[in-house]
Amino acid sequence: MREPVKQPTRQPTRQPTVTPDYVFCFLGNPGSEYHETRHNIGFMVADAFAKRRSTEWIHRDPLFDEAVVTYARKTCMLIKPLTYMNLSGNAVRKVIAAHQLQAKHVVVVVDEYNFPVGRVHLRSGGSSGGHNGVASVEAELKSAAFWRLRCGIDRNFGPGGLVPYVLSPFDPEEATGVQAMVERACDALDLILKHGPPQAMNGINRLEPAE
Repeated sequence: MREPVKQPTRQPTRQPTVTPDYVFCFLGNPGSEYHETRHNIGFMVADAFAKRRSTEWIHRDPLFDEAVVTYARKTCMLIKPLTYMNLSGNAVRKVIAAHQLQAKHVVVVVDEYNFPVGRVHLRSGGSSGGHNGVASVEAELKSAAFWRLRCGIDRNFGPGGLVPYVLSPFDPEEATGVQAMVERACDALDLILKHGPPQAMNGINRLEPAE
């Protein structure tokens, strides 16, 4: 899937660093034209989770915006890559290298067209499923052993229609389901911080979309 690969131009803000227990990476494309598209469900979850945990985004690095959450005695670094989807892995690689973390400490929040709107599912490893953002993270980390929190966007498109579909907004009738899914994804991130991804996985994957 071909997508824009422009680089950001904002200047970084200097802030103190922390050593996180986890890195939550939310995939999406920066820019107002992509703000509420299906491909940007990761960014929607990012903003909702930061708001829930009363933290603010800062721009300290040209590759990403970041925020820090401390919850359940764990510290987590939230990042929104600003490189556009195809180069998302650059931001993840830079963060985990700086903090000497491993792939197992990374949770990538991403859209999944094989799931209906509303479904949230956590797993470790596996293929990228053709998702350019996930593929970039795999390539840059040289590992598939990171966690993926997949958020359903449905697959209401025909042959050749994937790119315009994922870069289009959700339909108005999907709004309630999307909001519920965003909250469910935030609940899932809370569970990960409370219990760790392996223990949290079963509880997260039992969550069903609201009818």
